[in-house]
Amino acid sequence: MRRRVIITGVPGVGKTTVVTGALKILEGEGISYRTLNFGSYMFEVAQIEGVVKDRDEMRKLDKDIQKRLQKLAAQKMAREEGNVLIDTHASIKTPGGYLPGLPEWVLKELMPDAIVLVETNEDQVLLRRMTDETRTRDIEGSYGIAEHQQFNRAIAAAYAMVTGCMIKYITNADFLLEKAALDLAAVLR
Repeated sequence: MRRRVIITGVPGVGKTTVVTGALKILEGEGISYRTLNFGSYMFEVAQIEGVVKDRDEMRKLDKDIQKRLQKLAAQKMAREEGNVLIDTHASIKTPGGYLPGLPEWVLKELMPDAIVLVETNEDQVLLRRMTDETRTRDIEGSYGIAEHQQFNRAIAAAYAMVTGCMIKYITNADFLLEKAALDLAAVLR
């Protein structure tokens, strides 16, 4: 049976770290998933078209360009075989407001079995962002992070209405990574 699971979370919540832990658990059980990063697929197309130089510029693109890149990435991902875990954002915070990370045309291409939202306390996310030297992130306070996580919950419900998929919330709290990885592994089985 082929499974498609989307994993989301605000920037800095640690979703990639949770995914790594869960896949290691499943590997020991003989279950395999390929992880696809939606942003990487979009970035690949954007680079070919010469519209960005780095990934952090993506969220500042004109919304029509972002929509086109989303559609092209979704079409490419939909052709992938086997169990797939799609790492993406439920929404993208732009200067003009929130842009759906998984609009209808993306969801209809991917048709996920589940959408997982990785969350944690907004102060923990803020601290993680401040200590991550690998990315250039917009400056944002705890209130903005909390608002973004709350918006992601609301929009995930809308995504489930389009696809009929399950929604799961997983908390990636400091010092409890193993629990978050176990929770994700349970969804992926």
